[in-house]
Amino acid sequence: MTNHPITPPALLVEQWLREWKTLGVRHADPVKSTSYVATEAAQWGADQELEACVDFVQYEADWNTAEKLRAARRPKPPSLKEQALAKTTAILNDPNRVLLIEVRETLELNRRALEQFDD
Repeated sequence: MTNHPITPPALLVEQWLREWKTLGVRHADPVKSTSYVATEAAQWGADQELEACVDFVQYEADWNTAEKLRAARRPKPPSLKEQALAKTTAILNDPNRVLLIEVRETLELNRRALEQFDD
């Protein structure tokens, strides 16, 4: 490993190798373990680059712009509530689906109930 700031430390690479082994992989496939470590290293490097960009923007612009940059580059997956609402709304709004009135009413009630929960 080099001392380049975007190269993961050796201890971190060893940690990823241990994680790979604890995933229940009994037959050590070097290609898959290398792919796993490479994926983790790429994500780590991308995170290092993002944080450098956020630091720069925070210094040059302001904190809100830096947070917007972070949110745009690392979006959070939708919550279960958001996923359920999206699927329910898609079903209710799809004119090609034929649903029993009771099912539609139940889905509508579920949608309204889900909207009341916090994420």
